[in-house]
Amino acid sequence: MANILNSLSKIPSGDVVMSVRDIKKTFVEGGQPLHILRGGGFDLHRGEIIALVGPSGCGKSTLLQCVGLLDKPTSGSILINGAAVHKMDEDLRTNIRRTKIGFVYQKHNLLSDFTALENVVLPMLTNGVPESAAISRAAKLLRAANVAHRASHYPSEMSGGEQQRTAVARALANTPDILLADEPTGSLDPQHATTVFDLLLDLVRKNKMAMLFVTHDMNLASRADRRITIKNGIVE
Repeated sequence: MANILNSLSKIPSGDVVMSVRDIKKTFVEGGQPLHILRGGGFDLHRGEIIALVGPSGCGKSTLLQCVGLLDKPTSGSILINGAAVHKMDEDLRTNIRRTKIGFVYQKHNLLSDFTALENVVLPMLTNGVPESAAISRAAKLLRAANVAHRASHYPSEMSGGEQQRTAVARALANTPDILLADEPTGSLDPQHATTVFDLLLDLVRKNKMAMLFVTHDMNLASRADRRITIKNGIVE
């Protein structure tokens, strides 16, 4: 496992960090197959930001679940830094997900019994980062996300925008190569949505990460480097 993880080390700017080919995902509902993803694919390069758009129910979140290693495609290939992650066992997929991929969801998904600082620290502790180093990095990330003043507060004590900015800080905790975001501002009012999205783009650019984000907001999509669309189940 260590050798494979080492082979997934950071790669130069501009190179492909994720490659998806002929991806298909079928569910069975009421005894009948439901073909959500029917093929197609894309490449995501280091430093690139891609918007994933399409009508509701077209499979955008399903695609994000597959490329984020939270689910497996029925067929097709997913490569991260050249490694065929779709063929790996669950333990290795979990390790890659924890070390190479960050997630931002529509709802912040912060742990309610932990402070903002603790929510950002926890992913690093899970990856074996010493506690003192994790606390130091978490504090820096909260400052970068403009929520350092909320470090000792619980999610219920923060506004929606503050919760989501904390979630962005948490997603960056383990310095991922790839950031995946599913409607990251969908639960916010327009003013807070703009603030959070500006922050997200700024941090992704500064850290030279790659980002794939799902959105219905074409104004946000227009700020990406390019768009991919799901039409009739085909990723294009």
